[in-house]
Amino acid sequence: MDYEIVKAGIIAAITQYGGKILLAIIALIIGRIIIGKISDLVSNLMDKRKVDRDVQPFLNSLISVLLNVMLLLSIAGIVGIETSSFVAVLGAAGLAVGLALQGSLANFAGGVLILIFKPYRVGDLINAQGFTGVVEGVQIFNTVLVTPDNKTIILPNGPLSTSPVTNISGKGKIRVDMVFAAGSQNGADKIRASVQKVVDACPTALKDVSHDILVTKLTENAIFFDVRVWTPSATYWDTYYNVHEGISRQFALDGIQAPKPAEVSVALKQ
Repeated sequence: MDYEIVKAGIIAAITQYGGKILLAIIALIIGRIIIGKISDLVSNLMDKRKVDRDVQPFLNSLISVLLNVMLLLSIAGIVGIETSSFVAVLGAAGLAVGLALQGSLANFAGGVLILIFKPYRVGDLINAQGFTGVVEGVQIFNTVLVTPDNKTIILPNGPLSTSPVTNISGKGKIRVDMVFAAGSQNGADKIRASVQKVVDACPTALKDVSHDILVTKLTENAIFFDVRVWTPSATYWDTYYNVHEGISRQFALDGIQAPKPAEVSVALKQ
């Protein structure tokens, strides 16, 4: 008797809800396919319209989330769930999740501010939160940097939007500041001429601007020079190492003697 009642209940449930569940599954599959097509279409449209490449991943993610929420509400209606009640439940759940994920929401808001005001873009060399690297991507919650030694640094957008960020390459060219020392017995003019040869021969130094070779400190046994070379932002480190290596070789060729190590150490601390 009990078996017959259970069987009848199952048959009744299948009869009442089976069609709706099957229809909901079909709608879910078709909806996911359509959302994928729409995302691809929007992505291609943004490429054709030349939408800022920093904004594209953010917009794609946002559109995908909105479309999936709409699909979820549609499926709930197909199954027979009251959408008004469902929306209320989602709202309450969203509030609870929002309170638990305040840090993530701050990062989301920070990402929006970064994309709107653009303190930096993909490809810029920046210094932020104690890290220096090239911006590989601005995501919804994080900014991804690649350091000069090819390490990946992931920084949350919240602190980035509210703390100082140095955009090293924002102007397209940058000055590489270096300090060199040579023995005072060589004479300032001879040392400057030797350094000038290196700067003129540096392949990454800009040719249409003047570079500085300035005497900044004189001691009993040493002459210190500030060497300031302008270069495209992308070749900062190439210029830095090229000039250092070139001066080492040129000083040897020109017979310029180095100062006493102790003299240099004391002078740099002052």
